[in-house]
Amino acid sequence: MLSAPLSELAAAGAILIIIPFMRSQNQDSVGVFIAALLVILFGSPLHSVAAETSSLKAGAAMSDITPHMGTLLDGAITSNGPALHVHDNLHARGLVVDDGATRIAIVVCDSTMIDRTVMDRAKEMIKERCGLPSNRVLVSATHTHASPRTLPGLTDSSLNAEYERFLSRRIADTVEQAIANLAPAQVGWTRFQKPEYVHNRRWFLKAGSDMGNPFGEVGDQVKMNASGDRLINAAGPVDPEVFALSIQTDSGRPIALLANYGTHYVGGYQRGHVSADYFGLFSEKVETLIGEAWMKRNPDAPDFPPFVAMMTNGTSGDVRATDLSVPKKAYQPWELMEEVAESLARDVEELYPSVEYAKNLRVNMVERELKLGVRKPSLERVQWAREVFAKYENNPELPRPRHTLNPLVYAREALALNEFPDKKGVIVQAICLGDLAIVSSPCETFAETGLAIKRESPFESTFTIELANGADGYLPTREHHKYGGYETWEARSSFLEVNAESEIRGTQLELLRELRESK
Repeated sequence: MLSAPLSELAAAGAILIIIPFMRSQNQDSVGVFIAALLVILFGSPLHSVAAETSSLKAGAAMSDITPHMGTLLDGAITSNGPALHVHDNLHARGLVVDDGATRIAIVVCDSTMIDRTVMDRAKEMIKERCGLPSNRVLVSATHTHASPRTLPGLTDSSLNAEYERFLSRRIADTVEQAIANLAPAQVGWTRFQKPEYVHNRRWFLKAGSDMGNPFGEVGDQVKMNASGDRLINAAGPVDPEVFALSIQTDSGRPIALLANYGTHYVGGYQRGHVSADYFGLFSEKVETLIGEAWMKRNPDAPDFPPFVAMMTNGTSGDVRATDLSVPKKAYQPWELMEEVAESLARDVEELYPSVEYAKNLRVNMVERELKLGVRKPSLERVQWAREVFAKYENNPELPRPRHTLNPLVYAREALALNEFPDKKGVIVQAICLGDLAIVSSPCETFAETGLAIKRESPFESTFTIELANGADGYLPTREHHKYGGYETWEARSSFLEVNAESEIRGTQLELLRELRESK
């Protein structure tokens, strides 16, 4: 009795017949003939083999980006002074994913914000070294306020200028190392709700409350970080969702974990101390809870390359970690930061074993540049700025108001904005990893924008990484521009046209639809 199906024997016979023919003919033509014959006999040649073989690869790496002491920390409106001590090191953490057709890179930097020129310089290095084009690279800042704010022209410090060049190189180093670490991989993700550390910081206040601004004007309807019995209600929603994208080798060894959460930053620093805030502490804790735990269970496994965890900032431009509507709890320096990082890391650890993975998912990325208008100061505002400088120069004994209401700060900002171009180019990107989509925003984006993107996205799961590919200030909606408040005041911290939010959000959704339709 024949043990093989008749169709398989027929195919084998046909191939044997054409072997002599192969010696005298073009072998590409013969290959096409064999493939066609197998399709006729089996329906889909080698389908079962293809289904079991994954072309997905991933690699991760991180580079230290801690500044030299003396480098100025934070920047445009507030200032944390020169770096005097390192509480915890800053890092650029990178992930590269390749499905055999498309390769992408995501780099997350422990930085307040990074100007597009610094990121573009890094992307050029990546292209030169690795052949990866800039429209396949997403670079973001976490928004820790205990780091240099890399905005060229913000300060004349030579250490800060040196740091900007250093940061570009280290971003490129991170991608190059991650590519060197590429290995067969599988990808999965989970999400959960974490409302404890997301609270809107913009509030409507009772009539008669002080709503002053640094320009000496009236008309604001909301105030940032107000507290006490003046509060009526928050001016917007928050997004409590946490995403955790997990990447493992095809044998289950952790490669990377990329998380996303929409709280602005935690703070509680000591002045002059460098820190990655909760973003870095979360990453270190996850690397211990998941990476080191896996190594202990698999002591014979290689310990290189190391597992890399990273936390990206979601849409948090109007969000803070603590609730303004309840009595303020006193925290010691670093205490709340530690609490937030520990709580989130433990939640991820608990859900990590339940993540389901795919080895054959599609990777794609699209990018678009928008030219958006700049809200340049009026002639009256420029004249006001000059008068403010003259007033304080002539009266050095005048007390200076606190930073967010300091007219000197906003006079400086008005003159800086006056030199801006009329239009600003901003980059928007979208990535898909199977049914998970990630969009970028170059701004400090409000939570309601992120929630709208999630509602309207054609993908099953979507989140936004803010302060990506640029540092283009706050992104209030048109309605929030009417409300006023700190996030809308004209400065380098808020300068895009009033319609910028709808333009960016509309583009993000267009890119998501483009990715979905190309699947």
